[in-house]
Amino acid sequence: MSTSTSAHNSDRDDEGQDLGLGLNFSPTPGARRTLQPKQALKLYPEALKLGLIPSPSSPDLHGAFDLPRRSPLSPLLSPVHSRSRTLPGSYFKNVDYTLEPSPLTAEEVAKIQRWILCVAVVNFDLDVGPVLHHVYPPVDFTERQMENIAFSAFPDSAAFSTGSESHSFRLRDPPSSSSNHPPSIDGYLYGYALFMQKRDPLMRRGYLQKSIVFLSHHPHVSLFLETATKLGPMYFKHGSPMLETGCRNMASWPDPQPGVSLELGFLGSVLQTELPSFAEEQQSVETASFTEVFNPRTHILASVPPSPPVAVFSAAIASLWSIWECVVLGEPLLVYSSSARSCSDAVWWLRDLIRPIPLAGDFRPFFTIHDADFRTLVTKKQPAAGLILGVTNPFFETACKHWPHILSLTKDGSGPRGRKGWHGKDSAPSPKPNGNGNSGVPTHGALLGPPPGWHSKHKRYISKDRVLLKKLEEGIQTRNYDECSRLLRIHFSQQTEKLLVPLNRYFGSLIPTDASTSSPDTPLTLRPFNTPQFLASLKTHGSPLKFRVQGGGQRDFYEHFLKCSNFGSWLTTRVNLAQKEMDKMAAART
Repeated sequence: MSTSTSAHNSDRDDEGQDLGLGLNFSPTPGARRTLQPKQALKLYPEALKLGLIPSPSSPDLHGAFDLPRRSPLSPLLSPVHSRSRTLPGSYFKNVDYTLEPSPLTAEEVAKIQRWILCVAVVNFDLDVGPVLHHVYPPVDFTERQMENIAFSAFPDSAAFSTGSESHSFRLRDPPSSSSNHPPSIDGYLYGYALFMQKRDPLMRRGYLQKSIVFLSHHPHVSLFLETATKLGPMYFKHGSPMLETGCRNMASWPDPQPGVSLELGFLGSVLQTELPSFAEEQQSVETASFTEVFNPRTHILASVPPSPPVAVFSAAIASLWSIWECVVLGEPLLVYSSSARSCSDAVWWLRDLIRPIPLAGDFRPFFTIHDADFRTLVTKKQPAAGLILGVTNPFFETACKHWPHILSLTKDGSGPRGRKGWHGKDSAPSPKPNGNGNSGVPTHGALLGPPPGWHSKHKRYISKDRVLLKKLEEGIQTRNYDECSRLLRIHFSQQTEKLLVPLNRYFGSLIPTDASTSSPDTPLTLRPFNTPQFLASLKTHGSPLKFRVQGGGQRDFYEHFLKCSNFGSWLTTRVNLAQKEMDKMAAART
């Protein structure tokens, strides 16, 4: 069964059983009634008891509140009975989530942890908030880590009422003395979550909320969001046995070798996946190594975010050249969205668009005020160089108002849901804009946070491609996200290659050319990188990049780049690779 077919059938099965997992977060026009909180409480006092309206102490009460006119789980608002209204309030009544899945053997755990550390289940406790309910296979986390994972697994946004949403996050993962907690690759733990929220009048808060989270040391965002999207609905329906089945499926997967294309069996589907050859590879449709023609509906490029970048950045598409430049130059950047999926995908795309240049700074696709690093990363001082935070809590607008660059994404930037995304991931259609440029659909919290767009005083060095920009803007209007996203990725990949041309040219002059005639006893070493010499080479040979100001703009840009940590990481990588080649040459002479 193909990936897309199984996902489509699964969505239909969920809808047939009234699980609500296929519901979009954005209500359809005409389906909701927007009320101010006080008005809502006056007209529907009983709604407060059922949890349909936040309590007066809730921060959600400062904005307009959306009441469903005909909700199957809200008989208060409609006296007409249907099959859905005759169901018990707890629609998971036949699922016992306290049952423990069968224990795994040490060999099975070792095989699973080649790919993921574990799968976590997070519930909402009304008294303490999100709590880590279950971890399978068992992994020893500190209390602070468990709290970090739990809060990061929930979207921290009031922009929707019911449905499911996937997002990703990145947490610091210090070395552990526990044998069941293997060391991380880069010092971080990556989380890939599917969050579900559904109305349940029997719950004190009026909602049932759960998240299923894949925790891994691999930054394979597209692959593990896909597994979370498949396992989540099955776990919500059938409970712990699905955790066991999914993990045993992963235990049968081959080793995650760099650059390989694999067919990975998972819960009745086949995930046709390509892994990146190295950490800074920019995977693309053009270079994919699948044995058949690339199909964005069934093939997965593991390190490529699932949402189309044109849709993600639609609120600031004309500023994308300035945004790319700031990321390249290691500038700190705050990404705000009302959707955890949107902000996390945006951060991953910012990471991807500058490849193969490494991102030396810390990046957090989804960051909350409960993160253990909050007081370190968010202060009254200037943010750390290269830091990129993706957030959904409007609190950050005030806490980070002194940051030099803020990217605010509209609701439309969350991507087209309700159809397959640009390389095969589930998404839902964004509401169409009205004559005022707004969606016309009231959303909880839509007016919170910084205004949509790019907020920065950065003076751009490079020139825009006006022809491409026009195509992208037309593509946004016609929702031609797939083709426009392909063109956008090709363009910025070429921009990065052009940026590196002068650096690669000069770096080549640092490699000794007399290796064949030198003594076998003399080690081959690179000459050190010399900034004045490079700038002299740049003046002589130039750069393929087009700059707004000829001459001065080119020199200023490269001087800025040479001072940022991204250049330091790039140079270190190039030196290490060159030294390995010279060591091979030296070994061949002996």
